[in-house]
Amino acid sequence: MDPLGARSQFVEVQNLPTWDQPEGVQDEVDGENLLMEEDDQLTDQLNSLESPFPFRQDINSKIVLFNGDVALLNCTAIINTSNETLTDKNPVSDSIHRYSGPELRDELLKLKGCRTGEAKMTEGFNLAARFIIHTVGPKYKAKYRTAAESSLYSCYRNVMQLAKEHAMASVGFCVVNTVKRAYPLEDATHIALRTVRRFLENHGENIEMVVFAVSDVEEPVYRKLMPLYYPRSKKEERIGLPLLPADIGNAEGEPVVLERQIRIAEKPGNLEDDSRDESLESDLGLVGSHAFARMEGDVDKQRKLILQGQMSEAAQQKQHQRNYNRWLCRARAEDLSDIAALKALYQTGVDLCGRTVMVVVGRNIPVTLIDMEKALLYFIHVMDHITVKEYVMVYFHTLTGEHNHLDTDFLKKLYDIVDAKFKKNLRAFYFVHPTFRSKVSTWFFTTFSVSGLKEKVHHIENLQQLFTCILPEQIDIPPFVLEYDTRVNSPYYTAQSSGL
Repeated sequence: MDPLGARSQFVEVQNLPTWDQPEGVQDEVDGENLLMEEDDQLTDQLNSLESPFPFRQDINSKIVLFNGDVALLNCTAIINTSNETLTDKNPVSDSIHRYSGPELRDELLKLKGCRTGEAKMTEGFNLAARFIIHTVGPKYKAKYRTAAESSLYSCYRNVMQLAKEHAMASVGFCVVNTVKRAYPLEDATHIALRTVRRFLENHGENIEMVVFAVSDVEEPVYRKLMPLYYPRSKKEERIGLPLLPADIGNAEGEPVVLERQIRIAEKPGNLEDDSRDESLESDLGLVGSHAFARMEGDVDKQRKLILQGQMSEAAQQKQHQRNYNRWLCRARAEDLSDIAALKALYQTGVDLCGRTVMVVVGRNIPVTLIDMEKALLYFIHVMDHITVKEYVMVYFHTLTGEHNHLDTDFLKKLYDIVDAKFKKNLRAFYFVHPTFRSKVSTWFFTTFSVSGLKEKVHHIENLQQLFTCILPEQIDIPPFVLEYDTRVNSPYYTAQSSGL
């Protein structure tokens, strides 16, 4: 209890500035806006698109970003991040226990633990907050990334659900993913922000305020990503659209797991398998030869396609396979030593899931000086035997100049030529050190030019983020990339190490 007349150490959340009171858009976005203003075509295209997270002043007015201790917030409930036995020692939990008093520890013993992703509630005791909601974040391993994403979503969703059920007016969130649990901060922040946003949209009519309490290390990441999910103007909404990740969750913000979705084949029994060179006859043999089994979609539409001279899907696949085989034969016969000497494409180790890692170095591709058709042949020659199994690609965009930029027409041609196994077995494409313009170009390319690639592209801002997926000893990184990353990201690494 504070001495009479002494200033309270607790923070009144009603006095904190809400997100709808902009303090000026971050410098990075300001600089990127200038780039967008210079490109009328990109601006026109973005203006014609609708963001999944539109500008909502009513939602922004409920959001607060607070750099400070969540235990000091005077709100209806604050969130404590702990382990399964609710005995974790971390800065957030330690502070909550210190201010709440010994009664909290006794109360937690009665709860008999908490499962990962669940949320349980106790009194706040000596805190200014009336309640404490305890939740357990997942331990992160790249191999089980999908499970970790779902569990972290459940943490935020279950906390918000408890707040709704108990008619809470205000909730103070800590960052649920602790350093000990190794969840990449930026990935976790995406899940936190979108889950809360979706809950407020769908169920948050009676919740008046949500506070994100962050540390000095966490604040820059939250300030960078919050405009994507809580844009403060139509302009900020437009600029943030291409920066959103491929997986923005479903209507509730829950991660979408493609493998769990029920797929309905266009033709009964035409199952996806590993065979790539099946004839039309063997394809039809899977479903029988009677008239009904041979139908492909709408009969009238099929007849129209035949009259127009268009091939069936199976025939098109067979033609595509023949075309790819011709390119492969050329690649094996032609002298490509000059392209190989560039060292722009090479195989290195494996990722944490044991998948082959292929590296592309953008700076080593002098697009204006080499025969790009030979470059395409070299890519096919190197990658053909790699892609028979699952693999990942790492593209270093580091210090890539205008004369190194691959034209989207070339990339579209490459994507159209390569065999189906290239696309099917590519599990992730890590885009390292992207610029804003490259992010926008990638977004347009994966959204409008090709299908099935967008969810596999991951923008990697620094090498530490890459190392959460691929161990340093498993990837051969060019020296100039290491030097650039150390120089540009050293303040981030310093802040991160000081926060441990």
